[in-house]
Amino acid sequence: MSATQATGPEAEAVSTIPTAGPAPEPVATAPGIPLTRRAAAELVGTAALVAVVVGSGIQATELSRDVGVQLLANSLATVFGLGVLILLLGPVSGAHFNPAVTLAEWWTARRDGSGPGAGSGVTGREAAVYVPAQIAGGIGGAILADAMFGRPLAEWSTHDRSAGHFLIGEVVATAGLILLIFGLARSDRLRFAPAAVASYIGAAYWFTSSTSFANPAVTISRAFSDTFAGIAPASVPGFIGAQLVGAAVGLVLVALIFGRGSARGGSSADR
Repeated sequence: MSATQATGPEAEAVSTIPTAGPAPEPVATAPGIPLTRRAAAELVGTAALVAVVVGSGIQATELSRDVGVQLLANSLATVFGLGVLILLLGPVSGAHFNPAVTLAEWWTARRDGSGPGAGSGVTGREAAVYVPAQIAGGIGGAILADAMFGRPLAEWSTHDRSAGHFLIGEVVATAGLILLIFGLARSDRLRFAPAAVASYIGAAYWFTSSTSFANPAVTISRAFSDTFAGIAPASVPGFIGAQLVGAAVGLVLVALIFGRGSARGGSSADR
């Protein structure tokens, strides 16, 4: 993505991005791409995603006092931005932009020797590189968005999102994202990921109480911006815990609906 409808939009993822926040990738990652290049794609992609989410949130609050209009503007910008980023960077890294997606793919590959991506999915070494790159990129994107609008850099958010119903929203948002990404992979339809993942995140902005962060990297990053899209540092651990639970629920749903086999394709991104 890649919050609450009254408090601000969450994406990705995400992926994701995600809310992203986005997540997953539209096509199989090209074989032989060095890990450094793939990590760079994850860093840049997550940075761009968070810059879209935070920057559009700032712009929306400057142009309108209506919270519904603010959320609409923020969600539309996230949908368009996420779709473009998945399309552009999916062939390089899988366009995860979301630690929840990366860890879900690693777990799937570890469990049955295959993941949603080509070959054996994400290895432990790759996940250990992807996740820090996503977090670093996201923080950089939040700082960049603040800089573009002349706001204090790396200002801790005061936007509390610790209520229990927000956490339920994050479980639902992340479970749905994982089900979508891995379901597309299992049914050999990852070519539709840019449109499908972006559309899901746009919908989840509105149907979840948290406005669908669904992405630990985006969640951490948004704590660095005291804006419409921010989240108070004290609320971050609860959101990340709910997202990891949601990722596990999503994988259970994938196994229940699609079985434990794998399909060739790529993984893709979230807000």
